[in-house]
Amino acid sequence: MMTRPLRSVLYIPGSKPRAIDKARGLAVDAIIFDLEDAVSPEEKAVARATLAEELDKGGFAPRFTLVRINGLETEWGKDDAKAAAEMKADAVLLPKVENTAQLDSLAGITGDVRLWAMMETPRGILAAPEIAAHPLMDGFIMGTNDLVKELGARATADRVSMLPALGQCLLAARAHGIAAVDGVYNAFKDEEGLAAECRQGRDMGFDGKTLIHPAQVEIANRAFGPSEDDLDLARRQIEAYEAAKAEGQGVAVVDGKIVENLHVDTARKLLAQAEAIDAIAKG
Repeated sequence: MMTRPLRSVLYIPGSKPRAIDKARGLAVDAIIFDLEDAVSPEEKAVARATLAEELDKGGFAPRFTLVRINGLETEWGKDDAKAAAEMKADAVLLPKVENTAQLDSLAGITGDVRLWAMMETPRGILAAPEIAAHPLMDGFIMGTNDLVKELGARATADRVSMLPALGQCLLAARAHGIAAVDGVYNAFKDEEGLAAECRQGRDMGFDGKTLIHPAQVEIANRAFGPSEDDLDLARRQIEAYEAAKAEGQGVAVVDGKIVENLHVDTARKLLAQAEAIDAIAKG
């Protein structure tokens, strides 16, 4: 199960050495090095070689790193997969996953490398439970732009057309103990809109937000990370519950609200997340 912070997950084109180098100094939890949508057909082979060289140099830890390859049905996919299997990255991200057979085909090339899935088509959403259960699967990335297109939906601020798909994938991810990261917010200069969409994703239960620009990082980190008030409440819940348990009680009361074991579990996870975030910040 993925336990590390994934508040901010930034896409970086694999064809841009300067952008890749800049990512080494960004306060992101994870990076998706993209060989698919962000790279033009004529740049695919060069981007693959460039990314391999940059990853070999290192310098991205403690950030979690993924390589998004082209689909295996494309002319670049198999070469991407072979190269990605040798790259110094944490996982391979496959676009437009719709069934476990695609993951098996990828694993036939990449071996025991951990896999992530782009969830961005109706078939993929409907198959989310089976995809999440694959033995090499570690996380879902929501491809909301493609999904809006596939559904023939309208991209509204409340994302009402997305909620069934987002919920389906989140349920599948949680049922199988894998990560779930929300889709991108396209208007990277609209800080208020991004913050609102991050709050919605966090309220739903997503681990973080995929981002298209470094300017979005701080907002995502703030939205998906625990606040000082959250941490204070978590500590007080744990303390009160432990005191109640020592007196033979099964519940405690904090700020006029009942605190049971399930609340304490959540509180401990929140404190563990804060420690992990602090470790990332310290490098």
